[in-house]
Amino acid sequence: MVIDLKEREGGVILPVKAHAAARRNEIGGIQNGMLRVSVTQAPEKGKANKAIIALLAKQLSLRKAQIQLVAGETAAHKQFLVTGVPSSELHQRIARILPPLGLQGD
Repeated sequence: MVIDLKEREGGVILPVKAHAAARRNEIGGIQNGMLRVSVTQAPEKGKANKAIIALLAKQLSLRKAQIQLVAGETAAHKQFLVTGVPSSELHQRIARILPPLGLQGD
């Protein structure tokens, strides 16, 4: 299972499959080339998007300012621009936080 990171001028595009209003905040694995992220915030007025950014920043050891939503503001499939980290380093950071392979869906 591989996450589909794309290098872009200014950073790396991180595709996310978002689930808002979940039971807990967590990064659940990789699904169809996207990082599965669940947050407890409701999908209203950008609250869930802000919660996703905060969770990604914490889990990937980034500053919130390094993560920007660039596509999918109101959709489940989102794209975030991650700056200041090459894609190879971002791959490593994601691999460190993923659950064991037996728990991931694809």
